Amino acid sequence: MLSELISLFSISFLSSTLLPGGSEAYIFTIRKSGIPIGIILVVATIGNTLGAFVNYALGRWFSHWLHHKLIGFKEKQLNKAEAFFRKWGGISLLFSALPIIGDPLTAIAGIFRYPISLFILLTAFGKFARYAILLWIVQKL
Repeated sequence: MLSELISLFSISFLSSTLLPGGSEAYIFTIRKSGIPIGIILVVATIGNTLGAFVNYALGRWFSHWLHHKLIGFKEKQLNKAEAFFRKWGGISLLFSALPIIGDPLTAIAGIFRYPISLFILLTAFGKFARYAILLWIVQKL
């Protein structure tokens, strides 16, 4: 059981970084191992949220380079993007668990220095909801 949970944590963590991949197939597999749904839900949520935090940290680090000539972002573009994220950032983080768009959203939160406590709360809630829905579907199969 421990090895399956370590694998679940690792896969959930890595699937939430900017690296390609997903954890859905493993969720389906591990559910058949007899591990209680609640434990799977908590481990996957924590791993996925910590992976999103890596994106956030990379975004914060990368934000220093946005004004560099080699990157090519203009001040007007950055101001417009920041205004959009300030207005919709919190709501958008609830969707950080979605494939393709979710991982960049967490990096953008770091770039614009979204408050870390709200970032963790909203991201964890979105990830929890995603895994809860996924596990509900898997249980019905």
